[in-house]
Amino acid sequence: MPLPDRFIEDLTMRNRIEEVASSYVNLRQRGRNFVGLCPFHGEKTPSFTIYPENNSFYCFGCGAGGDIITFVKKIEHLDYLDAVRFLADRAGLEMPRLEIDDTVSKLRRRCLEANREAARFYYELLYSPAGKEGLDYYHSRGYTDRTIKHFGLGFAPNGFHALLDHLRKKGFHDEELLSAGLCRRSQKGHLYDFFRYRVIVPIIDVRGNVIAFGGRVLDDSKPKYLNTGDTPVFKKTNNLFALNFAKEGERTLILCEGYMDVIAMHQAGFTNTVAALGTSFTEDHARLMARYADDVFLLFDSDAAGQQGLARAVDKLRTTGLRTRVVRIPDGKDADEYLRKHPPGDLKLLIERSPGDVEYQLSAIRARHTLTTTDGKFAYIQEAVKLIATLSNPIEQDLYAGRLAQETDVSKSVILQQLDSMKRRRKKRAEREVLPQELKKERQETQRINPEALQYPEAAAAEEALIGLLLMHPDYIEAAARELPAEDMLTSLNRKIYALLIERKQAGLLVELSLLAVSFEDDQMAYITRIWNKAGTLGGSEDDMQRYIRVIREQGSLSKINLNGDGSDDDMRRAMEALRKIKT
Repeated sequence: MPLPDRFIEDLTMRNRIEEVASSYVNLRQRGRNFVGLCPFHGEKTPSFTIYPENNSFYCFGCGAGGDIITFVKKIEHLDYLDAVRFLADRAGLEMPRLEIDDTVSKLRRRCLEANREAARFYYELLYSPAGKEGLDYYHSRGYTDRTIKHFGLGFAPNGFHALLDHLRKKGFHDEELLSAGLCRRSQKGHLYDFFRYRVIVPIIDVRGNVIAFGGRVLDDSKPKYLNTGDTPVFKKTNNLFALNFAKEGERTLILCEGYMDVIAMHQAGFTNTVAALGTSFTEDHARLMARYADDVFLLFDSDAAGQQGLARAVDKLRTTGLRTRVVRIPDGKDADEYLRKHPPGDLKLLIERSPGDVEYQLSAIRARHTLTTTDGKFAYIQEAVKLIATLSNPIEQDLYAGRLAQETDVSKSVILQQLDSMKRRRKKRAEREVLPQELKKERQETQRINPEALQYPEAAAAEEALIGLLLMHPDYIEAAARELPAEDMLTSLNRKIYALLIERKQAGLLVELSLLAVSFEDDQMAYITRIWNKAGTLGGSEDDMQRYIRVIREQGSLSKINLNGDGSDDDMRRAMEALRKIKT
């Protein structure tokens, strides 16, 4: 039995999407709506739109969209029921007690409970005689007991069943432990602990849940680091280590490579430090950082791997509009090693004096060219001007153009001319492409979500217009149903949406986005939201409804005509009869 409509109505009324979204996105009002940088893909120009009128959102850049429940599902990586619980908790509502299929939600809760119990087990073991090696290791790195307790650090013994036996005694089932990533199954079918003879670092999300673990060896065995794989409660690209602590400060974050660096940084007072978790820095990480920061300092190792990771991070962060600076640690040290030999004040100075990401990239470009030759100098200017042209702030552009002139002994006015020329070309290209790109994206999204639209383009367009109109004017639904039965829709997705609208109307139920969300996937909700909001730009009368229905019926009749006949009189007669029916 689904959640009652009255509860969902109350839930959405108490959770306005503009208020919820503002916790994740910096919004500004544009007419009746709100816009901001999309939290679901990287962009510098806002294409993410909030529609307070129907409590929905849509991004014209990536096609994400839906109601308030869909937004929470996507932004918090939850299933439907957990997203509803999230909003209910926020609004102070009690969830209805119903017999509903919440298998996924129950598994998520059990994974979180198992992780919490595992973290307690690892921490308590660390301070037992069996954990002496792990505790000595932490102390050798300079970690205090206060830091160890703050991060909940622990130790996994050198055995195959220590955690497994403990959690079984606590009532956890084997499948739950496998799902949580705490155990693995051998080729013979036996379960064993995933983390063995390692110091353990719990991974905690921004709501305080233990969602995963990282483990480091105490000897030279490989792999040096081991991390929980993707589970129902954890995905590496959706989380940053120590963000639960770092988000509490001002909107500035420091990004390191690994969690050992982060722990050392926090102990030294840099409590706004985070790290990616056992994977390369991704666009998802960058978008997550943009929720909590305006400025990011990159503090990566000086070796080749660290510099490659730094370049990737700079590239990803630039797409979010975050201000990014690169901290250079002397002598090739990482943050942890530097702090062992220098006071925190020295590192603070390095951070304060760190150059911006543009300056870092210009240095990298300069290193690729020989400025003592004319060809090298020309290549450097061309590549550097291309980078400077991407900057939106004219003051920044002027400053970097002046620096480029000094470095190359080329007149600043010449460089500015080159810069203006490149900017004009970029602007013309953008203006030329913006409308076709938007139309192309919309068409691609429609074909991806409703592939039959490619087979019936005119009918699909009329179906979309009709559904959008009915969502705006639910009082038209009964009249539409009399004229056009649901089975006459040519595309299956639109047929499903249309049938549900009719079903709800005939049952005396409301037609609202949040009341449809339980019946459709996220991308389908985005599709519905787009055609609903697009309907506002089209006709909204009963005459328009009749016109859309007529097109759908005509296209349906045409699709039944056998145009591949042998040209006989009977074929021609059937075709003419079908056409006559269309016109009447």
